[in-house]
Amino acid sequence: MSTVDPLSKRPTAAPSGDPALTPEEKLSGDMLMLTTGFMMCAAALWLAIYWSMGYQYSTAIPLIFQGVSAIIIMLYLRFRRLYAFAAAQLGLILFAPFAMQWAIGNFVNSSGVSLWGLMAPVGAVTVLGTRQSLPWFFAWVFMTVMAGVFDYLLSGTVQRFDLQTVAVFFVLNFAAISVMIYSLLWYFASEKQKLRAQVDASHEEMRLERERSERLLLNILPPAIAERLKRNEVNIAQGHADVTVLVADIVGFTRMTEEISPVETVKILNDVFSVFDDIAGQYNVEKIKTIGDAYMAAAGLETGAQIHYADAIAHMALDMQAKIEDYRRRSGERIEIRIGIGTGPIVAGVIGKKKFIYDMWGDTVNVAFRLAADAYAGAIQVDLTTYRRLQHRFRFDEVHEVDIKGKGRMQIFRLSAPLEDTAPPRQATA
Repeated sequence: MSTVDPLSKRPTAAPSGDPALTPEEKLSGDMLMLTTGFMMCAAALWLAIYWSMGYQYSTAIPLIFQGVSAIIIMLYLRFRRLYAFAAAQLGLILFAPFAMQWAIGNFVNSSGVSLWGLMAPVGAVTVLGTRQSLPWFFAWVFMTVMAGVFDYLLSGTVQRFDLQTVAVFFVLNFAAISVMIYSLLWYFASEKQKLRAQVDASHEEMRLERERSERLLLNILPPAIAERLKRNEVNIAQGHADVTVLVADIVGFTRMTEEISPVETVKILNDVFSVFDDIAGQYNVEKIKTIGDAYMAAAGLETGAQIHYADAIAHMALDMQAKIEDYRRRSGERIEIRIGIGTGPIVAGVIGKKKFIYDMWGDTVNVAFRLAADAYAGAIQVDLTTYRRLQHRFRFDEVHEVDIKGKGRMQIFRLSAPLEDTAPPRQATA
């Protein structure tokens, strides 16, 4: 069952719940226990000195302070109610020095022992905060003024101590409380720095995780689509009036998989498609997806990304054939590809909520797939629109017509090589 702490107005768990403290609350509790520990040590010293001097009545107050403080600390360790602990212990720290001073006589005879009460507002600053510490400071000022009034009114009735004893206790009180305040502030500052370092480390980890997520998202989606997805948009779709689409297909791969192990099948696909990914990156071409043994990419999706994006696809296709020939020579695998390229309007978008993919649809995509399926091994076939974009910068074989399923008779051009004075539009590198 939960209750509400009357000082903090915060919900606390029942005793069996042992509510967890935040790192800052734990530091505050540790600071207050350290303050109490310092004062209990000082009380033991004062108790021994007063006892040796024969002031048995004055020794009762340090003894009571130690006993009550020990009980309060045990209750805090048991229930972990920081603000109740702070109220009880700070109140004890505030009133015990004044009670001890009145038991001895006055400011002078007690050597300013009431100065120890200043630890209550100092502790309140570090434990409760600046605003919550103001009542404790005003309480200490009020107690100090009242002690001065009592000293003035009772100045003729108080027993006098010798000046040597008074001087010794003045030195002890001022020296001890100075060391204590400095030690507490030093400990508080050092622990705050540790907490700040932990927070900074957590922020750095979050930044790295965010960057990894960004890279992963950009590996799946084009930048513009990724931004829209991060804004939680739904039904993300874009129409593009002019895009060049490339589809590469491994010839006879289905028959090949029947002769090799699954592990070797995946290894070959990964080797080949990784090479294609590298080439796409060189020419600033967007990889769209892989479907079985087919690889699909497109250029012209990003406005202004490249003026001659059809050229980028053409150079990529020629490089893909060259890299496959090199891979076949190095590995001994009988790998050949055929490529189809089409240019025209497409619709692109994100499909699904889980394991979503970025895909493209339209007649241009269908043409690229059918040109790849119709091509022979090692060929790069392009449609008429693509040919018109590239004819002044690339060499083509003679035009021929083929019967494309769903399209009828189409003029097809086979890309063979770039003209000698045509430089590949590779992506700029730093």
